[in-house]
Amino acid sequence: MDSVPIAGRGSEPVIACTLSGDQFGDQAERWLRLGREAGLGRTETEDGVRVRFRDKPAVERELRALVVVERTCCAWAQWDVGRADGELVLEVHASLEGAAVLQSMFSGREAEPE
Repeated sequence: MDSVPIAGRGSEPVIACTLSGDQFGDQAERWLRLGREAGLGRTETEDGVRVRFRDKPAVERELRALVVVERTCCAWAQWDVGRADGELVLEVHASLEGAAVLQSMFSGREAEPE
């Protein structure tokens, strides 16, 4: 697998994705599809992003499957799936540099920001 560094200083972890080109493209397309079909909105947080989805079994399965991959390829971030107000909620947190990367990763992949 390829590792493409994005940022990192000193003892901070390097912000990188370890997916190869085809794997990266497939993962990105799955995120886009999930956002189009079930995304309800996104909010940038101080250290990452919160993304809301319809709470349906198929949506939850796909979201959790995507997060399993992300926890491996983008281990520099913390990926959590939960529920709030009848919706599935993805919370992703990272260091300062990582937060900017996360916010960029999820811009335009789901419904308009709140």
